[in-house]
Amino acid sequence: MIRVLIADDHPIVRQGLRLTLSDVEGIEISGEVSSASEVIRYLSSHEVDVIVLDVSMPGRTGLELLEELRSQHPKMHVLILSQFPEEQIGVRAIRAGASGYLNKETAPTLLVDAIRHVYRGRKYLSPNLAELLAVSVGSTAQPPHDKLSERELAVLRLIGSGRTVSEIATMLNLSVKTISTYRTRILVKMDMKTNADLTRYAIKNNITD
Repeated sequence: MIRVLIADDHPIVRQGLRLTLSDVEGIEISGEVSSASEVIRYLSSHEVDVIVLDVSMPGRTGLELLEELRSQHPKMHVLILSQFPEEQIGVRAIRAGASGYLNKETAPTLLVDAIRHVYRGRKYLSPNLAELLAVSVGSTAQPPHDKLSERELAVLRLIGSGRTVSEIATMLNLSVKTISTYRTRILVKMDMKTNADLTRYAIKNNITD
C-alpha cells in the first residue's frame, strides 16, 4: 500500500485530490496538510511513502521545503503538483530534488501513474519536461532569474503579477521590511533598477501567478 500525504493550502484542491485517490487500489491517503510546517510536524509522527506537494503554500514554498525533506527524509518521494507550467518551475523542482512534477490541470489518471512511478524510486517527467532538462544541462547560458533563491523567485512572481510589497508580505506571511529586502536582492542579482523592469521581465518569461 502506497501511503500518500496531500500538502496543499487550498481545501478545494485537497478535496479533488482526495476524490481522485480515495478509491484507487494500492493507494492510501495518509493525511492532508496545508503548509510546509504542517508537513514537517506530520512526518514526525506518521509514516508516508509519497508526498503530493504544492509549490505555493503559506510560509515556506514547496521548493524551499524540498531541501529540508532531502536532509531529514532522504528516502521520501516528493511529487510536485503546481499551477505553474513546466517551463517556469519544473526544471527547478527536479533540480531541487523532486521525484516528479505535474501541472494541476493534468488528468487524474496521470496523477495516479505518477504516484506509482515515483514510489518505485523513478523520476516522473513528461516528455516536455525531459526535453527542458536536457536543454538546461547542455546549455551554458543562465537566464537571470535562475540566479534567484526559491523565495526570491516567489517574490518576483508576485511582483510580476502586480502585487504591492504590502500584499506580498501578507501573502507570504512575512514583514514588509523582509519583502523589501528580497526585492532589493532580486534587483541586484538580475541587474535591474525598478519594479517596472522586474514586471516586464516576469511577464515576458511567464513568471507570474
